[in-house]
Amino acid sequence: MTGYQPTPAATPALEVCVETLAGAVEAEAGGADRLELCSRLDEGGLTPDVVLRERVLARVGLPVHVMIRPRPGDFTSTPEEFALMCEQLREARRSDAAGFVFGLLGDDALIDRERTAFLIELARPRAVTFHRAFDELADPLAGLDTLIELGVERVLTSGGAPTAPEGAPMLRRLVSRAAGRLIVMAGGGVRAHNAVRLASRSGVPELHGSQVFRLA
Repeated sequence: MTGYQPTPAATPALEVCVETLAGAVEAEAGGADRLELCSRLDEGGLTPDVVLRERVLARVGLPVHVMIRPRPGDFTSTPEEFALMCEQLREARRSDAAGFVFGLLGDDALIDRERTAFLIELARPRAVTFHRAFDELADPLAGLDTLIELGVERVLTSGGAPTAPEGAPMLRRLVSRAAGRLIVMAGGGVRAHNAVRLASRSGVPELHGSQVFRLA
């Protein structure tokens, strides 16, 4: 990894988070590359219901990644909550979803390695995104190493800052450390007016937002 210098993609891929069928259709029409489907965006995103998921998958042609998060709040889980996550993931795997989005932390504010590994195994062969639970870590670089070891495809992060533009320096460090072994996707306050500059400053190949906008 020494000397690796991230360079931005010519046109970073755009993932748009949606919570309605209308939003999914609009995002596809607007040029999104991928959808994250969830409910309750006002709570940071929760597992969508089955009817919404199946309607979106039947209507759009984009890859759809489904959120697996049974409750709002922190990112720890009781045994009962973890069992529910596993049940939701098993059920969602019966769909045509291209991937799943989840994140678990332990009481020590580190990635819950054992439970995360179990969920990753349940999700296979679909792609896995570790969501912004990552931004609660005290040591994001060590957390990134953990996710690389676990084989996660991507991590959604603001670089630990309130917004991704504010976290651009850390995002660049994460991209450099990942060195292509996983995708660092910038999310949090990503908008049309700051997306291109954010990609240039951070070197991230993917952006995540709740709005559709042209990147080129």
